[in-house]
Amino acid sequence: MLIQPYLFFDGRCEEALDFYRQAIGAKVTMLMRNKESPEPPPPGMLAPGSEEKVMHAAFTVGESLVMASDGFAKGEPVFKGFTLSLQAADEADARRLFDALAAGGSVTMPLGKTFWSPAFGMLTDRFGIGWMVQVPQAM
Repeated sequence: MLIQPYLFFDGRCEEALDFYRQAIGAKVTMLMRNKESPEPPPPGMLAPGSEEKVMHAAFTVGESLVMASDGFAKGEPVFKGFTLSLQAADEADARRLFDALAAGGSVTMPLGKTFWSPAFGMLTDRFGIGWMVQVPQAM
């Protein structure tokens, strides 16, 4: 069994993919636009002018696969009730990733030492995605 996050960026998917490429080294492995669908959408499903919007995308961050879409492309993505947890290799890597994801977003908990990690912090990126960046505690 496998659980994979599927994020709906409500019209900002391509912008988000570009941001994650630069910020955390994401690699887009698949991208299909609405106009490339082998079947037409049901009537009224897509807003007029959304032919170029992302119907489905997949990207990897390290070993993890995340899927994404523009959804109904209304321009107001809402992400509540979850956070993505990103494990960094070391404190310098955590700082780099944290600062890159926080650009244009908001910091919930500054990156710092905790009893469970030498570097842990929480933020919401410019798209509304919550992130926890941490270095695993050495055993």
